[in-house]
Amino acid sequence: MVEFPKLPQQKLLQRLEHPQRKVRMVLDTDTYNEIDDQFAVIYALKSPESVTVEAFYAAPFFNDLSEGAKDGMEKSYNELLKIQSIMPEMTDIPIYRGSEGYLAEAGVPQESEAARNLVERAMAASEDDPLYVVAIGAITNVASALLMEPRIIEKIVVVWLGGHALHWHDTTEFNLAQDLHASRTVLNSGVPLILVPCAGVASHLATTLSEVEDYVRDKGPLGQYLYETYRDCSNNHFGYSRVIWDISTIAYLVDPSWIPSTLVHSPLLSEDFRWSVDHSRHFIRCAHYAHRDSVFKDFFQKLGE
Repeated sequence: MVEFPKLPQQKLLQRLEHPQRKVRMVLDTDTYNEIDDQFAVIYALKSPESVTVEAFYAAPFFNDLSEGAKDGMEKSYNELLKIQSIMPEMTDIPIYRGSEGYLAEAGVPQESEAARNLVERAMAASEDDPLYVVAIGAITNVASALLMEPRIIEKIVVVWLGGHALHWHDTTEFNLAQDLHASRTVLNSGVPLILVPCAGVASHLATTLSEVEDYVRDKGPLGQYLYETYRDCSNNHFGYSRVIWDISTIAYLVDPSWIPSTLVHSPLLSEDFRWSVDHSRHFIRCAHYAHRDSVFKDFFQKLGE
């Protein structure tokens, strides 16, 4: 079994504080799975005052939009290339293919160019300037990198949209539930983790086609792309809103007051996808709300810049 280095609690707590400065980050994304990843990719690149995006990693996913995890990863990779073709800020940022499958068993990584690049990039980071790993899909690539080189725990901070709020009746959420072994690896490893739950937290970040028409559509090729992506997500937009979950992770790095959070003990994840508490476990930071208007105002304003 892989043994992870244990950060001294003082250092862990320091890493779990908002950095209050511009940070280096990579974005791990199942970009073709939903419509919110595209918003998050663009939001990150439109927030250069807060983050420098160094690389993109395509994450696996399997649902009605893919034939399997590998196909989902490839479609996500191609969607990142599509955004790159219309967004000058993304031109020189490398995009890496991620895992072709999920972790088959605990402790055994799924090697990929994304996981290998994350290890290389993390190990080159200074402990005083950790690499922020923002993950908005299944956590397979990140867990694999941790298993391949446990020492990266000392060099990274993970910001993950995964699971539901800790008080929720279950945590059968798409990102978390796709890869139980990977989710447990990250939660159990002791890596500095900022967890942004979906239901109960990021679920506040809903918008409508009318709002996207008013504040997004006329913002050049990017605005048109996001508008069409949102428009095509439903055949009937009457009384309809859609959660743009993934921008919550970027919003936390831009302004932590928009995604308020508290320190909690890293929860235990059961086989049937439920949370339980063990107060002897290490701390993570867990978001408990999202100030919807502040986040969307910032995103809409940056699209026009």
